[in-house]
Formats: sequence, C-alpha cells, structure tokens
Amino acid sequence: MKLSDFPITRKWPAAHPERLQLYSLNTPNGVKASIMLEETGLPYEAHLVDFGKDDQTSPEFVSLNPNNKIPAIIDPDGPGGKPLPLWESGAILLYLAEKTGQFISQDPAVRWQTVQWVMFQMGGIGPMFGQLGFFHKFAGKDFEDKRPRDRYVNESRRLLGVLDAHLKGRQWLMGDDYGIADIATFPWVRNLVGFYGAGELVQFDEFTEVKRVLDAFVQRPAVQRGLLIPSRG
Repeated sequence: MKLSDFPITRKWPAAHPERLQLYSLNTPNGVKASIMLEETGLPYEAHLVDFGKDDQTSPEFVSLNPNNKIPAIIDPDGPGGKPLPLWESGAILLYLAEKTGQFISQDPAVRWQTVQWVMFQMGGIGPMFGQLGFFHKFAGKDFEDKRPRDRYVNESRRLLGVLDAHLKGRQWLMGDDYGIADIATFPWVRNLVGFYGAGELVQFDEFTEVKRVLDAFVQRPAVQRGLLIPSRG
C-alpha cells in the first residue's frame, strides 16, 4: 500500500508524499502533534482540517479517522517501511517518541511513568478543561443553572492541584527531562487560561508551579512554531 491509496489524499493531496502527513487544526489536541513534529525535526506536511467547513466529517477524513477528530497522521515510512495511519493525539505522541527515540526515557520505569502522565492528560485534563470551556465560553454560559459549570470548575481546580503538587521540585513533569507528558498537558493548560479565559474562574494564580512550567513551555521555539500549525491561511 502506498500513500496515494488512502482516500484522504484525494481531498488533501500530498505535495511531498515521502514525508509524514499531518491532518489537523491548531486546537489543544491538534498542536500536540505539530509541536512534537517540530521538536523532533521529522519532515512532515501539514494539512488544515477546517471545522468551519466540517472537514472533520467529510468521507475522506472519516476514512482515516472513523471518530472524526483531529489530529490524524499517515506516516509513509511506518513500521517495516509500510504506511501507518494513526489517530488519537496520545497515540501519535507515543508513536513519534518511539519512532525517533526522543522525548521519552529509555528507562522502563520512567517510560511507564511518562505514559501514566500522558493518560492523566487524555482521561482527565483534556475532557474536564474542555467541558469547562464549553460551559464558560461557549453555549453553556447561557444556562441559568451553574451547577454543570461549577462541577467542571471544581474538577479542573483539583486536576491543577495534582499537577502543581507533582511539579514542586521538578523542572518538567518527568523531572529534568522535557518530554511527551509536557507536550500532551500544557497546550490544554494554555487553552484553559488563554482561549477559554477561565484563569480567574479556576484561580489559576494559586497554581504557581503549573504557571512556572507553562511559561517555560510556551517559550520553547518548537512550541511557538507548533502552536501555529496548520496555518489557517
């Protein structure tokens, strides 16, 4: 099988079929993949999946990701030299770390602890911060009953507290070494206090360790580039 055999390439043709193909939008989940690709230096080609045009529900995109969520990738040089289609941002981070040997420890214990923190983001921070964003910034703000919003405020504060306690005495989530746990987590923290405008709501200033690491994260050149990929034109 070759890259052109994938139906998604009919909607998003590859100008560089030898490169890894990224189908995404610069949301917190989307930029996990672009930041990781920028950090690793892997050659790739980015394709904008425009939610305003419902690109994510198009037959071509769904042919790659039946869950119609970004990001998704096709690596034309996957395991055994065969193309590998892959979706779910956490799985993509783990795959790219494995492929490049970067941003995850080769020590088995540290490796599994890294996976643990990636799963913490996938199962907790992403869903909870996203729901808080809905109830605070989007349609949920019109609900008179504030109990749903407050539920997600309280849970988001709890999760920030877990992060804050863990980061005390550590430069990054895994200690001195920056890696995929940070790349998974901090785009969501940035979104919570930035795009969602919920910093005051969750009393973000109380979480000084999280704020410290977020500031260091967004100063990385690869992060600054990845946050803007794919370009919205």
